[in-house]
Order: sequence, then structure tokens, then C-alpha cells
Amino acid sequence: KVLCLSCLRKKMKTKTWKLPKPEKVNGEWEWLPLVRIGRFLPFGYRQDPNDSDILLPIPEELELFEQAKKHLNQYSYREVSAWLSEISGRYISHVGLFKRVKIEQKRKGAASIQRFYAERYKEAAEKAEKLESNRLGKRRKVGEGSGSS
Repeated sequence: KVLCLSCLRKKMKTKTWKLPKPEKVNGEWEWLPLVRIGRFLPFGYRQDPNDSDILLPIPEELELFEQAKKHLNQYSYREVSAWLSEISGRYISHVGLFKRVKIEQKRKGAASIQRFYAERYKEAAEKAEKLESNRLGKRRKVGEGSGSS
């Protein structure tokens, strides 16, 4: 059922709107621990009780976060953050959700650029090696061997 934007906002005020229920993903993702950089714990991670510099993943929250990113195509950050907070039981503001999504997009873009340049450098190195293997290793002056006196 599709609602107009004004109807959706009215439902938002009365808290009667609902996003689709999250789908259970059984072991589809393998989440890895992170090194803690800032003072805040990112959504989907908890502090390791043995080491305060390590963040342990919470798979259920991370899977919900992945679904929340898909919902952003259809709903606002405010609505998705309210849904995510309600379903997961852990609060995340719309600004926190926005920052988290933008940081992931920025990192994904940077990684893509690095892969692109790595491939270009690999091709350039192969071409340089091919050119160097065709040479005898000597230099010659311009005009040498042309018969000019």
C-alpha cells in the first residue's frame, strides 16, 4: 500500500506507521571485530570486556542496520532511525544514522578508487617491464649510427 508523503507524515506524528519487519539472515554475513577509534561505540558493536580498544560485533544489530540502509531509499532518516531503535532495542538518532551511512559510503568509494589505481599501476608496471626487457641496456646519442659526421 503506497501512501502520499503528507499521509506518511501524519502517521509519523501518531506513531502508527510501520516499516517492513526485518528478515532473518542466518549466517549470511561474517562480522569482524574493529579497533576502537573514537569515544562513542558505533551502532552494531559493543566493547570487548577484556580489551577496551576492541569493539565486538553484534550480528543482529548489524543485519538490522543493513536492512535499514535499504529502507532509506523509501523512507526518511528520521523514520528509519526510529524503526531501527524500536526493532533493535538500541537507540540511534537520525543524525547518527546519517553519519554512519555517509562514512560507509565514503569508505566504500575510497576502497573502489584504491582498487582502480592498483589495477592501473599493475598494468603500467607490466608495460614498463616489457619495454625494459626489449632494450639491451645501452644508451645512444641522438643521431648516432645515422651516418652524420
